[in-house]
Amino acid sequence: MILYPAIDLKDGKCVRLLRGEMQQATVFSERPADQAEAFEAAGFSWLHVVDLDGAFQGKPANAQAVKAILARVKMPVQLGGGLRNIDVIATWLEAGVARVILGTVAQKNPLFVKEVCRRFPDQVAVGIDARNGQVAVEGWAKTSGQSALDLALKFEDAGVAAIIYTDICRDGAMEGPNVEETVSLAARLTTPVIASGGIASLEHIRAYAPYEAEGIQGLIIGRALYEGSFTAREALDAASA
Repeated sequence: MILYPAIDLKDGKCVRLLRGEMQQATVFSERPADQAEAFEAAGFSWLHVVDLDGAFQGKPANAQAVKAILARVKMPVQLGGGLRNIDVIATWLEAGVARVILGTVAQKNPLFVKEVCRRFPDQVAVGIDARNGQVAVEGWAKTSGQSALDLALKFEDAGVAAIIYTDICRDGAMEGPNVEETVSLAARLTTPVIASGGIASLEHIRAYAPYEAEGIQGLIIGRALYEGSFTAREALDAASA
């Protein structure tokens, strides 16, 4: 199972939000590229980066920080936040991003996502962020009224590399992940699922381990790493146990 350490960018800094609230941002590093390099040195094989400002503004807002990260690490980077234009997506993939994450645009324009997948096979993930089972968009500021499963099913034949499923109510709260709901989603899909939100202990990582064969490809970990709830080595060992 792949562990994806998370770097969320706000005003050029590495932050973590509480339940998706921009007003509840904690700054953990003013040098995101240093943090990315530290994650790579610790043994992680992928990096998850989100341009939070871009998600709200609908266009990239932390390009300088993202470029600095790409220049410092060799591990593949998946990037989300404000990627709603095919030219912007192409520019980031050409710049070295391994996989783009399409969120709000996936809910609003599924045909656009399918076109991006055709142009860039295996380089597109769909980010589905849900609050109480309903898809949230615009940087989690709005709830769409559509269920996470209904949205995910629209991309089953599109060639999406992964569905990144975030339970907003658990994100950054250190209260544990919603394993049951995430596994239930994965069981209904053929597309691999990456779980996000609520990982606070090694037991939470281990809780997903039995479901790798059922479609849980990986886990995104944020605040727990920054606050030292466990070390990178402990997390990687738990994921591979």
